[in-house]
Amino acid sequence: MDISSLNAFITVARYKSFSKASNHLFITQPAVSKRVAALEAELGVVLFNRIARTVSLTEAGKQLLSKAHELVDQAEELQRYASNLNQDISGNLAVSISHHIGLYRMPPILKTFNERHSEVDLDIRFEDSDQAFSSVEKGDIEFAVITLPKVLPEKISAEVVWVDDLFIVASKEHDLSKIAKVTLPDLAKHSCVLPSKETETHQIMQRLFESNGIDMKLQMQTNSLQTLKMLVQAGIGWSLLPKSMLEDGELRVLDVGLNLRRSLGLVFHTKRSLSNAAVALSTLIKSDGALSVQV
Repeated sequence: MDISSLNAFITVARYKSFSKASNHLFITQPAVSKRVAALEAELGVVLFNRIARTVSLTEAGKQLLSKAHELVDQAEELQRYASNLNQDISGNLAVSISHHIGLYRMPPILKTFNERHSEVDLDIRFEDSDQAFSSVEKGDIEFAVITLPKVLPEKISAEVVWVDDLFIVASKEHDLSKIAKVTLPDLAKHSCVLPSKETETHQIMQRLFESNGIDMKLQMQTNSLQTLKMLVQAGIGWSLLPKSMLEDGELRVLDVGLNLRRSLGLVFHTKRSLSNAAVALSTLIKSDGALSVQV
């Protein structure tokens, strides 16, 4: 059974689209269709319903998907093992990076990695932290660079690389900006804009309010910190943002007498061995953290 055909099948199932799968795999759409058709012919079953422009798994496809993931993972594990035997740093490296970390932390690291290891084909997926975390759990990537959750599942490990100081902010014209010392009850009177409830940043505020028996007045949610900053500037509500978003001085940092932090770092699956390329990149990332953060 051809691993490339299995990989094409998995990718079409993930994106529910042959064209999106071709973009992800860097091959033509006819090539993707040919690989899936070859797999269907070999197995003697139809794997996808193709109705109009909609693609969905058949019952046989649904049953095969988990086994296909297992076989592809085993093949990739064998390739990593063989590569590690000769210490070669090459091949494909799939990782997920959250948008904010990708924008503010990773550019110099990726530049250095690319200069040192140009033979590595980087497959970087810029995802929200919760999506990246899910990709690690599924084994789709070697590791993720994200905001670390407070609780980790049994098969997931994490390493703190950076620590972000977080600040409660409002527009300079907001009523809260007129208060010298802002309390949680003060915040509760006004709407806030935060990342989605699945994110650690949102949960930091949620735990804080719940521990004081106060409800937040949530106006809007978005996982784009740039959008959150714009909403705060527009006076839609107060928010919680990292220091890197506040260096231009466009927002008012509210004095709430709290030291709020979130941990950023690496997330791995404990059952997956890392390729030499993954070890090289993760080492660079950890070195950057050691230079820039004192925990």
